[in-house]
Amino acid sequence: MSSKKFIVEVEPAIEAKDGRPSMGPVYRSVFAKDGFPAPIEGLDSCWDVFRLSVEKYPNNRMLGTRKLVNGKHGPYEWLTYKQVYDDVIRVGNAIRACGVEPGGRCGIYGANCAEWVMSMEACNAHGLYCVPLYDTLGAGAVEFIICHAEVTIAFVEEKKIPEMLKTLSAAGDYLKTIVSFGKVTSEQIEQVEKFGMAIHSWEDFLSLGNDKHFDLPLKKKSDICTIMYTSGTTGDPKGVLISNNTIVTLIAGVRRLLGSANESLDEHDVYLSFLPLAHIFDRIIEECFINHGASIGFWRGDVKLLIEDIGELKPTIFCAVPRVLDRIYSGLQQKIAAGGFLKRSIFNLAYSYKLRNMKGGKKHSEASPLSDKVVFSKVKEGLGGNVRIILSGAAPLAPHVEAYLKVVACSHVLQGYGLTETCAGTFVSLPNEMDMLGTVGPPVPNLDARLESVPEMNYDALSSKPQGEICIRGDVLFSGYHKREDLTKEVLVDGWFHTGDIGEWQPDGSMKIIDRKKNIFKLSQGEYVAVENLENVYGLVSDIDSVWIYGNSFESCLVAIVNPNKQAIEHYAEAHNISGDFDSLCENPKIKEYILGELTRIGKEKKLKGFEFVKAVHLDPVPFDMERDLLTPTFKKKRPQMLKYYKDIIDNMYKTINKK
Repeated sequence: MSSKKFIVEVEPAIEAKDGRPSMGPVYRSVFAKDGFPAPIEGLDSCWDVFRLSVEKYPNNRMLGTRKLVNGKHGPYEWLTYKQVYDDVIRVGNAIRACGVEPGGRCGIYGANCAEWVMSMEACNAHGLYCVPLYDTLGAGAVEFIICHAEVTIAFVEEKKIPEMLKTLSAAGDYLKTIVSFGKVTSEQIEQVEKFGMAIHSWEDFLSLGNDKHFDLPLKKKSDICTIMYTSGTTGDPKGVLISNNTIVTLIAGVRRLLGSANESLDEHDVYLSFLPLAHIFDRIIEECFINHGASIGFWRGDVKLLIEDIGELKPTIFCAVPRVLDRIYSGLQQKIAAGGFLKRSIFNLAYSYKLRNMKGGKKHSEASPLSDKVVFSKVKEGLGGNVRIILSGAAPLAPHVEAYLKVVACSHVLQGYGLTETCAGTFVSLPNEMDMLGTVGPPVPNLDARLESVPEMNYDALSSKPQGEICIRGDVLFSGYHKREDLTKEVLVDGWFHTGDIGEWQPDGSMKIIDRKKNIFKLSQGEYVAVENLENVYGLVSDIDSVWIYGNSFESCLVAIVNPNKQAIEHYAEAHNISGDFDSLCENPKIKEYILGELTRIGKEKKLKGFEFVKAVHLDPVPFDMERDLLTPTFKKKRPQMLKYYKDIIDNMYKTINKK
């Protein structure tokens, strides 16, 4: 192990007292040992981020889109910073002409595109709260957000308008104006006018601001610039209030971090925008790019065409979620397997040689220049040829995929961790540090981090291997949950935000995420699953007595272990001429299929989201019990013990699913 250390202690640990658990020492990044980066001069709001870049880089390419020409997508066509600015001013004037005042709420609904960014910047210009709307939160989420945030005007992608119109009867109290990113039909106009609202095409809307001129209000650091709704464990989405200060603080931190690692962003960088702007991860990256006068190109919205978009755009920074990187990894594996013995042998030889040198402390660019040139350059070309940083976030990246890409992609592969409440980047691993494999790296240099012991889960922040709930303090924190002071108080205690994630400090100051405090987990595509909630839904199936749902962040779907109801199963077997005693019926594929069908039926009835459906089931004739240590005396499930007990069965279920 190298004796490098990337954190410094700034406050001592606190012993447990008065029923409060102990807390480990407070650490910050070694890049901030002499203090956090000073705020960037003149950068007080998100509007300043854009405005200053327009002044500095008016003719730089800002937003790129592939236009459809004769049914084919052509090359990227670019708008410069100045061109985008001129449109943003028109959009802003049009919004104000509709009677929306500073402090008003503006919804944005749809896939990433130039109009999305322009709408967002118009909100930034006029001190409006930008409220992204997105439908992965479930059917009623869009109308819930409109009503909860009191959205009065919404910008909507053309193909999402029908979805939007479904919310009108519920959202009509607040929503007055809908603007399409494209066109609108006469039927849509008619439908909207019935509710006493207005709907405009993009071009028509821009012309509303033509002869108007509204002064831009003064914006303070403490002003809220966006409300981002995030899926809670149970119940309704929570509106995370993000201030200008949060975002400008993070920009300064990212600048310091990349500068310290000799990987600064500059105006020649190019970013592929495909992770949703409705989430904090992509929003922050795009703010950083805008801050440097760099270029942002939008994907066409189809995962199958993603690699083609990458080839056309040739990005220098590629941000992704593990699911996308897993796809790239499998694609490369297949290509190599199909390449014949000699090619395979050369590839494997180059791979192990370069990996050994990187583990020995060499930079990826110096570990094996010959292998890069002869063997791995093709992989780099597959990602457009210019990628220098691949950043993975939103869920853990499997260590074998991370190690593989670090070697073959000829670029840094970094893993980050953060939440909407901490403005995304909280920890991020550093370039050329192979020991950080499987961790999320040290803290970003603009926040303090510590662990708090969780005695009920046996995590001790004061032990020689410090483990506990990750807590964050600093200007990167959110300003609270919109209209939910109660929830804010639960997670923000004495200036420390409690993330709900369990971490373990590594000797070099990296953080490893090892567990989740509550029974929520993420699937590999980054979606949260509130497992108790789901078990309550699936428990409504009358033919089962008990159900345990399992998933993890390396798989994209859920599986279940079920205690079926003995009478119900025997009754079903009799009716369908299936013979055997209860134990053998539980093994019978037809019975399993029936129970899985019942779970799916109730899931559809209760409008569960796609990733919440169970994809495989195991029937255990013996009810969950205390004898096998699967339940507490109060009959709560002991999830870690259940996982241990059923591990082989679960592994087999996933093997079968993944073969399909």
